[in-house]
Amino acid sequence: MNKVAIYPGTFDPITYGHIDVIKKALKLFDKIVVGVSDVSNKNYLFNSEERINIVNKALFKDLNLDKKKITVVSFSSLTTDLCKKFKSNIILRGLRAVSDFEYEFQLAGMNRKLNNNIETIFLMSDVENQIISSRFVKEIVKLNGDIRKFTTKSTIKSLKDKYA
Repeated sequence: MNKVAIYPGTFDPITYGHIDVIKKALKLFDKIVVGVSDVSNKNYLFNSEERINIVNKALFKDLNLDKKKITVVSFSSLTTDLCKKFKSNIILRGLRAVSDFEYEFQLAGMNRKLNNNIETIFLMSDVENQIISSRFVKEIVKLNGDIRKFTTKSTIKSLKDKYA
């Protein structure tokens, strides 16, 4: 039986921290569904379609990861509903620092209350990527800083095009 894990997030934009989590998850699961959240209460830099294109380019063009093992989708439902759609009982979440833990712990608990078959697995990105956040990447590029250590070439191009 194939083990499918759901990795939800805004990915606005995807960073090497996100990519670390995906690469580590590929060692544990048969398939990863990267769920690009499109809930309307967020103020996104990129719209859902743009973020899906950015994630696809980063994973498959820049990094040449296995398309058979990763699916990138948009969703505007509960993550537990996305799990149901892809017949998964695993939600992946990345942890960067202790400050992430309280929010993630509460989120995992709520998802568990919504569906008690759901398990949340926390993965940490490599040490050098734990400080990276999409918010900081956007701020740095907006101020003409160098973000090559934080995300892929195609993502950098998308960011520069957006702020041009």
